Amino acid sequence: MEELASPHPDDHPDPFTRGVRSMWERAGLPGRTLVITTDRHEGYDIDCTLLVRALEEGRPISGLTKAQVGAAVGVDETDVHLAPVQRQSDGRQGGPGWMEVRITPEAAARRRKAPTTREWWDDHIATGPVPGSSFVQRVRDEDRKVTHYVAQVPEELGEARVDQHALAAVLKTKYDEGRLFVTTDGNQVLVSLWDTSPLAQTFPATRELLTPDKDGRWVTGYLGNGQPARNRVYTDRGAAHGLFVAPSGGGKTQLMALHIAADALFGAVVMLATEAPDEKTLALGEHTARYGVGALYMVRLLRTMAALMEIRGEMLWDDGQIHEWDPTRPGCPYSPFSGYLDEFLSAARNPLYGDEIMDLAETVSVKGRKYAVGIKVAGQSIYVQDGFTQLLCENLRENCIPVVLKVAPKKVNEMFKTLGIAGENIPDPLPRSFSTSEAGRIERVMRGEPEPPADSNTGGAGWIVEGKHPEVLRTLFINFKQSLDPYFPDTITPLTDHEITELDARGLWFDWTQPPRPGEFGDIEDDDEDSDEDRPPTSHGRTSGSRAGLSSPREALDAIKRLSNA
Repeated sequence: MEELASPHPDDHPDPFTRGVRSMWERAGLPGRTLVITTDRHEGYDIDCTLLVRALEEGRPISGLTKAQVGAAVGVDETDVHLAPVQRQSDGRQGGPGWMEVRITPEAAARRRKAPTTREWWDDHIATGPVPGSSFVQRVRDEDRKVTHYVAQVPEELGEARVDQHALAAVLKTKYDEGRLFVTTDGNQVLVSLWDTSPLAQTFPATRELLTPDKDGRWVTGYLGNGQPARNRVYTDRGAAHGLFVAPSGGGKTQLMALHIAADALFGAVVMLATEAPDEKTLALGEHTARYGVGALYMVRLLRTMAALMEIRGEMLWDDGQIHEWDPTRPGCPYSPFSGYLDEFLSAARNPLYGDEIMDLAETVSVKGRKYAVGIKVAGQSIYVQDGFTQLLCENLRENCIPVVLKVAPKKVNEMFKTLGIAGENIPDPLPRSFSTSEAGRIERVMRGEPEPPADSNTGGAGWIVEGKHPEVLRTLFINFKQSLDPYFPDTITPLTDHEITELDARGLWFDWTQPPRPGEFGDIEDDDEDSDEDRPPTSHGRTSGSRAGLSSPREALDAIKRLSNA
């Protein structure tokens, strides 16, 4: 019987090409195409690239599929890749009448078993958690026990999108273990995978870390990606304010201690008022120019801060002129001042002094920076409905780097909205624990043994909000069980003699732990029916329910002067 002529060209093919053409013909010329050339991939026995052409010259290839190719040569269709052919400079034809067919079962098997990092990224990351991304490099830091992956997406896709829950699954970790952190910078992505969560570590505070540099920056703690998290004692607008938010046990006093130490090391006059006493704030008070407890003490401190704004506004610098405070300008006649108000909202709700505390805090927050007077507010909330006014929140946010610690998951969204963070930048809640769960739970169940106690290990963990993206951090740790002397300068910076003289002339410089002095908060009317001897009125002649505030430091000082001269 006469053998049918092959439809393929008689170009004296090599044995491999002849074998491929034979399988192609046996399959009935898939997609009505011919195999023109074959190119075996180096290092492989089967993997190759075929150049195929439409059976009828001048007609497009329209019916060729991966399944047809796979069936023809005996491989899985997932190992087949079809691509168009461009016209080559050597004159080889291209266009819709031609197609490139890549057959890669051996490479696919090797890729599944032992992929390169780039292949692993393309197969598992670029197809889901970071869509469209391409792998750039992998860096292992053995000293810090972290692996960094750098990738990028095409610029036309804009900012990289990351599904952190899916990414955690691919990286064989849990999203709430605190080991995975993602940093995006435009179309670039940094994925940092720690061996153990950096937020579970303790970072001891040192005087070196707490000492502000020439730009007023000092280390508050460390970010989840391992970078130092820095706060500041001044900004380009003047003295920096402060805002610390944390529930009980969240590390607020630790954080406040770091800031007090940094201010003291910067040479600032530091005073501390807290609504309720505790062991740690008492220890801190020993390193401040003044420390006291209660709403009465806090309102006296705030009156002094408001008065200092006026006093400093009239003090001459070495050049004989008056200037707004600038740490880079020589000849300043006074030191920076930082007033710390712990449990501020509790004091602001005090029925006797709360209104004035809030009014004066707003006043100092507006212009204190110009006179090196910084107000540092600490509390468990910054919600307006809890008494924290929007004006005070905005003023502090504008002139400080807020730190928010250990917020309950259901409060995270509202907390950051209050801080002016856009919805798309509000972070997910932190995990309830950064400690790795002990293995062997199934064995413990089978033996009827109890689970080991949970270790939350989240004190001092939270977010620092310098820009529009809150960053996860763990603050430095100050050991209150030992002397605090190593963290602080040897001497405490006081107010100048001139400032004390001026404050004394205004009736503001005395022992603030004393009960209210006659006339300090206005005269109590002698009216048996309307007066309450146990409740002195506020300094502005308002009841505690009033919300009429002072519009300027000058008004506050005028009111204080009138009372002092009464």
